[in-house]
Amino acid sequence: MVYRGLGFFPVPGLGLVLLCVVLGAIRSYALELNLTDSDKATCLYAKWQMNFKIRYETTSNHYKNVTIADNGTATYNGSICGDDHQSGPKIAVQFGSSFSWSVNFTKEMAAYSIDSILFSYNTNDSTTFPEAKDKGIVTVYEPVAIEIPLNNIFRCKSLSALKKNDVVQQYWDILVQAFVQNGTVSTKEFLCDKDKTSTTVAPVIHTTVPSPTVTPTPKGKPEVGTYSVNNGNGTCLLATMGLQLNITQDKAVSVININPNTTDFTGSCRPQTALLKLNSSNINYLDFVFAVKNENRFYLKEVSVSVNLGNGSVFSFVNSNLSYWDAPLGSSYMCNKEQTVSVSGTFQINTFNLRVQPFNVMEGKYSTAQECSLDDDTILIPIIVGAGLSGLIIVIVIAYLIGRRKSYAGYQTL
Repeated sequence: MVYRGLGFFPVPGLGLVLLCVVLGAIRSYALELNLTDSDKATCLYAKWQMNFKIRYETTSNHYKNVTIADNGTATYNGSICGDDHQSGPKIAVQFGSSFSWSVNFTKEMAAYSIDSILFSYNTNDSTTFPEAKDKGIVTVYEPVAIEIPLNNIFRCKSLSALKKNDVVQQYWDILVQAFVQNGTVSTKEFLCDKDKTSTTVAPVIHTTVPSPTVTPTPKGKPEVGTYSVNNGNGTCLLATMGLQLNITQDKAVSVININPNTTDFTGSCRPQTALLKLNSSNINYLDFVFAVKNENRFYLKEVSVSVNLGNGSVFSFVNSNLSYWDAPLGSSYMCNKEQTVSVSGTFQINTFNLRVQPFNVMEGKYSTAQECSLDDDTILIPIIVGAGLSGLIIVIVIAYLIGRRKSYAGYQTL
């Protein structure tokens, strides 16, 4: 269904504290909204991450896919506290000139509900939807009906997807509470079903990692995949790599090769951080968060993962204190040989034919690469020369000793 002239308007008399923040040390960056009423008391709080994948038909009768993941220019006009009866709370978000999103809440007795989600996009935006055949504003309506006890904050860190027609909506890292009591956001959490089955593990600082208790069964090299992130102005992140996950849980080791042909990817780009998010049928999410340091270099700062294992359990982990894949800004990082990212003592990632550039991508192509030490064959030259000289010295010394011994023996005979 197509709607034209869709808009949102602010409601006067409400104080609105709106934040769009970058969460450097936590999983990545999120949208955050603290909505206050006329008494400046919090009535609705939300923090979440989302992206949208849209498939559209072109004038040449082909189909293209676009991912909308950069919400850095978000505004929140039309967000309201609402009331218990006629008009419930609503979060309204506009990002860019062509996209708007809203979620409505309702209340019944001792519970409130996340009622429905409305997402609209404008295919007249030729930058985002080049050669779109059908022009106009398209709106997707999704009934949700998630019921939450009053004075509870809803939490869902796991990835959730809503698919309808040509649009896939993805949400994760959700914290939301409507109908906030007495202006104080609750500390009592109501978990989504996916989070109830997840294993939560505290982050650890990157140090020397002990070997797993069980040696994993050898597995072939994973297929190399190419991933990219588009921020609306073009490609902002590039990654090419084969990925192999090594997970130890309850002394059992799982080795998982990621198949790029069945793996979805998305992400976001900011001036100081960038995110690449992978997911598939058994991987709820595998996040790589890159950061800028000293204003002139980038590195892999954080990895977070949630994987459905073969035994029915879920392994989840996050480490936001990593320091891998370091390279100057304006260049890419490359390591063709096998490299291990030790996220924890129970989780390692083996990479193959790796090349990443999370910042300053020009014309959708990699910049000059800084190679890892494993690939740098020039370091072998002084080692080989040194070894050769050492061997020659040893041979000379041995020959000298043998010659001297023979000479000494000859003098004794005389």
